[in-house]
Amino acid sequence: MTTRTHPSTEPLPFRRVLVANRGEIARRVIRSCRDRGLETVSVFSDADRGAPHVDEATYAVALGGTSSAESYLDVAKVLDAAARAGADAVHPGYGFLSENPEFAEAVAAAGLTWIGPTPESMRAMALKVEAKRLAAAAGVPLVPGAELAADVSDDELARTAAAVGFPLLVKASAGGGGKGMRVVRDPADLVEAVEGARREAASSFGDPTVFLERYLERSRHVEVQVFGDVHGDVVHLFERECSIQRRHQKVVEEAPSPGATAATLEQMYAAAVSLAQAIGYVGAGTVEFLVSGEGQEQEFFFLEMNTRLQVEHPVTEETTGLDLVAWQLDVAAGRPLPLPQSAIERHGHAIEVRLYAEDPAQGFLPSTGTLTTFELDGLRGVRVDSAVAEGDVVSPFYDPMLAKAIVHAPTREAAAADLAGALSHSGISGVTTNAAMLAAVLRSEAFLEGDTTTAFLDEHP
Repeated sequence: MTTRTHPSTEPLPFRRVLVANRGEIARRVIRSCRDRGLETVSVFSDADRGAPHVDEATYAVALGGTSSAESYLDVAKVLDAAARAGADAVHPGYGFLSENPEFAEAVAAAGLTWIGPTPESMRAMALKVEAKRLAAAAGVPLVPGAELAADVSDDELARTAAAVGFPLLVKASAGGGGKGMRVVRDPADLVEAVEGARREAASSFGDPTVFLERYLERSRHVEVQVFGDVHGDVVHLFERECSIQRRHQKVVEEAPSPGATAATLEQMYAAAVSLAQAIGYVGAGTVEFLVSGEGQEQEFFFLEMNTRLQVEHPVTEETTGLDLVAWQLDVAAGRPLPLPQSAIERHGHAIEVRLYAEDPAQGFLPSTGTLTTFELDGLRGVRVDSAVAEGDVVSPFYDPMLAKAIVHAPTREAAAADLAGALSHSGISGVTTNAAMLAAVLRSEAFLEGDTTTAFLDEHP
């Protein structure tokens, strides 16, 4: 199923959208804006001067600098670019400033439309400890865990950890992406793990707060896509499974989940919608869960809520036929959700992989250089959301993701075979990629049997 553009032809109350991002998500947003007759504004750093997202927008404004801090994370520069280009709306994409409530407030204060959730919703879900309190109040089950005081003694820490149970995770309250996170199996390693996680959390997020959480071995990571509007309505667009991860970063995403039972999913949908309603959520969001066990013994637990469009949103688009960015535009314009829950359906199976410029044989070291060939676009039956084009330089300044490749097919087996074949026949030179590893995952017996837990890459290196 290919995604369709939104059927509405009604003009939106904004006409020129600045995309405060880069790479494939900037190109993705530009595409939906163009379909709706909107003009777009790209912003770019010195390192991205010749990038595809710069050429594809109606207008482009230089931010200067090379690092993220000097360019895409500089709120003043982004707002200045919006003013200079005459933009009247801002879409943040994902990453960078997408979950920054101060940026959302600054956009609104400048008289621009913010295409995203409210700053209040972002704040409610930003700190994992507070998010868990809100989830519990909304009736969403939580993984056994405990908060830690900043001055907790070693003895108290040991007692708290014993009550949570081993193995356990030490997790940063702020941020994500695997930073400020440690798995502890032996109580003797606990103090060192907490100290290390606090240091990393303070360095990465400016907040050293960490908490303890039971580590569920061989669990599944399953998330529910939700959407809310300013009229108080919230719907779900089913689930995605993202269990295959490396260092807590997703590698393969798919829908439907091959392992969550129908009974578990119905409860998860209800829990996700309940949480979104509890915080008055507006726009696209994802409620993430851990699913443990099999059959009637299966349980699920709240992990966190991401208050933005997810990297893996194409999986939902391909199975529902809906354009989620177009939905974001409608909701930001104050319109009701395009469809009620009863009219949202899905068909077939979709799988997405993230193609990175990295060398799996060298510990997944990022690979930089000039893409002398990049023959991935145009593979029949494969949707490619790419950040780059042939001749582009892959620099060390940003995330090394080159593209996302997505296949939709009538069955999971067909989707896996088609995507593995496409990856095997891709022509990319100039940098090393993880394409062969991704194809091997999709062809592996464990994957095809649906044995996709968060331990997958550890068990099948």
